[in-house]
Amino acid sequence: MSVKYGKFEMPTKIQVDEGKSNTFARFIAEPFERGFGHTVGNALRRVMLTSLESPALISIAIEGIPHEYTAVEGIIEDMTHIILNCKRGMLRKLPTEGSGQSLHKEPVRLSKTLDITAAMLEENGGQYKVTFGDLIAESDFEVVNPDLHVFTVTQPMTRRIDARIAVGRGYVPSERLELENRTAEEIILDACFSPVRLVNYFVENTRVGQDTDYDRLVLEVTTDGRITPEEALNFATQILTVHLNVFQELQYTPLTFDEIEEEEDTDRDALLAKLALKISEIELSVRSTNCLAQANIDTIAELVVMPESEMLRFRNFGKKSLNEIKAKLEEMGLHLGMDLARYGINRDNVRDIVQEYLNEKMGQDLQ
Repeated sequence: MSVKYGKFEMPTKIQVDEGKSNTFARFIAEPFERGFGHTVGNALRRVMLTSLESPALISIAIEGIPHEYTAVEGIIEDMTHIILNCKRGMLRKLPTEGSGQSLHKEPVRLSKTLDITAAMLEENGGQYKVTFGDLIAESDFEVVNPDLHVFTVTQPMTRRIDARIAVGRGYVPSERLELENRTAEEIILDACFSPVRLVNYFVENTRVGQDTDYDRLVLEVTTDGRITPEEALNFATQILTVHLNVFQELQYTPLTFDEIEEEEDTDRDALLAKLALKISEIELSVRSTNCLAQANIDTIAELVVMPESEMLRFRNFGKKSLNEIKAKLEEMGLHLGMDLARYGINRDNVRDIVQEYLNEKMGQDLQ
């Protein structure tokens, strides 16, 4: 027998704000019960900042350079500055199950011969700038910042460069890294594995029905390019779920949650009254109205069941028209891509449902 609990308001989908990039995104989830915005937001923030993994350079060996406290003939920077520059190099790779390689246990060795000729120096005014992309041999790793300046060469040289790359979490100082078969010239680096630079979260009030004290969670995630913000949030969510699974063993008495019975008929009629409106009955620009007409969208119902991504495929339909339509729908309490399954409405029957509603309403008016 289960214990009956009241209904919890919970988000049904995550909204990603416009303006996202490979290193920044803003996620919005609503509505949460009051207090749950902070509970969920803080937990996700902590996991993203501390527990995500990515590859990092953990050692480098440059032929003929015995340690990091030395100047190098033919190179402007001393070895200390070269090491500091190398630490800023970033690599991307998501190790997958079944790949046959565990970067946690066995770091990858990469070797490359750097050959700087007199012709290369002459072409660059006597100074050739070696970048991070020049140091990393071809491999399965993607160099996120290949143009990162590492050192400047002033005379022809040929040197072998060996690097080791591993995957880990957080920040690991060089003293804690133990490498097998370490060579005399190999210099161990402090490794910053965490790919997330900044996570901000905000909790705002949002409306559910007539109540305005529910939580709206806004997460702003900034990464360094080794993973995307979407990957960061996805991985953090799974890590939290795994850690909570163990507490399922304490499920002595299961819970079921009440679904608040609403006046479905009243809600449906109110919604259909909006959905049955013609596009020409709302205040849209001529351009937006014509674009919708060309797409054979005649009513609000046909518009709201259309996902945003599909709208942008329509001919002559751009961001400006999309934003205008989204703003107008928001005024009406609607949005693109609405799930109307609870009212028995989908993209296949939306026109028939609207027509049935109009016929029924017409019949009532005649009585």
